[in-house]
Amino acid sequence: MRVLMFGWEFPPHISGGLGTACYGLTKGLADCDDVDVLFVVPKAYGDEDQSSMQLIGANQVPVGTNRDFHDVESIPYVGADEYSMLFESEYGHYPYTAGRNGRMWFSGKYGDELHEEIYKYSLAAKVVARDNYFDLIHAHDWLAYPAGIAAKEMTGKPLVIHVHATDFDRSGGSVNPRVFEIEKWGMDRADQIITVSNLTRNTVISKYGIDPRKVTTVYNAVEPVVEKESTVKKGVKEKVVTFLGRITMQKGPEYFVEAAKLVLDRMPDVRFVMAGSGDMMNAMIRRAAQLDICDKFNFTGFLKGDDVFNMFRQSDVFVMPSVSEPFGIVPLEAMQTNVPVIISYQSGCAEILDHALKIDYWDTHAMANSIYGLLKYPALWKMMKEEGKKEVDGIVWTKSAANVRDVYLKALHWG
Repeated sequence: MRVLMFGWEFPPHISGGLGTACYGLTKGLADCDDVDVLFVVPKAYGDEDQSSMQLIGANQVPVGTNRDFHDVESIPYVGADEYSMLFESEYGHYPYTAGRNGRMWFSGKYGDELHEEIYKYSLAAKVVARDNYFDLIHAHDWLAYPAGIAAKEMTGKPLVIHVHATDFDRSGGSVNPRVFEIEKWGMDRADQIITVSNLTRNTVISKYGIDPRKVTTVYNAVEPVVEKESTVKKGVKEKVVTFLGRITMQKGPEYFVEAAKLVLDRMPDVRFVMAGSGDMMNAMIRRAAQLDICDKFNFTGFLKGDDVFNMFRQSDVFVMPSVSEPFGIVPLEAMQTNVPVIISYQSGCAEILDHALKIDYWDTHAMANSIYGLLKYPALWKMMKEEGKKEVDGIVWTKSAANVRDVYLKALHWG
């Protein structure tokens, strides 16, 4: 079966776990003999790995000149009044921006023009859907739902949406009505829904009122890592405890800083690293200063690619204290690199990991005790490292892709 897939980012141009998951899934689907993927991103750079699928950018799609653009926009959507109503209310004020070659410009990022780019992405999706053969549509996260719906309305092909997160996760419960509306719209129009954990599945059912029969959990996975001797040498003698992720409310960085203080009061020869960027970074730096632990704290900024694994290779413990984490691929990557991990019960990956220490995100004393135990007792550290590596080596994308393929079959026969 041929799948028309929409996703906002794809390696090496990523800002988080969404692009990593899309890459892993497409590689896993390539091992399914009967699945072929055409992947559409807002902006293609030309250096993406296309060994497992064909990738095109919406920025490469000729939608017509500005004059022709109105003709494309006038295509009727029979039986889909909500489609027109939503786009008129949300995006109708945006100017048509096709250039002389009929193509639109995209940044492909998450800036101030995000909603305009989502709208333009959906317009390009109509053209891609019209001009290509496929059996079903797969849209990743809310940014791509309008594109998936546009392709469905153009062709009548079934739509699968993949919920990697909801705005309840990103906002801590104070949802953005505009985002919520698009999420709900996508879930209602989808023939099948994939969630990355039961935690997320429960949110989709309870918060968005979706029929449980069309919501299936398929856990994320990791790409196999071939360990090689690192050229990066550990620059400190202390044990290193690492937080790696967006420094935002969702990820719980403040609890990591508080736990660090508790550990350092008992074990001063430890260094803490907060790797990432986000709107809470300056506040975390100030809090470390207030706790008088700045000399034991490093802030690296955003890391990606080999820099992530080089950070893990210098780490003795990894901590993910997320307040609401739909899944969380980073702990699996740490375990691949022989690093014991501590994760919150409020993370989706806690549902499948047996060899990780688990705490409530808000329990800084439990977090500190877990860090202290791993650093203090070599036998515990060694056991968690070795068993964790064995466990994560079995969490592969080929298994997840086989489950996604089963969802595709449901979508093709839904109703």
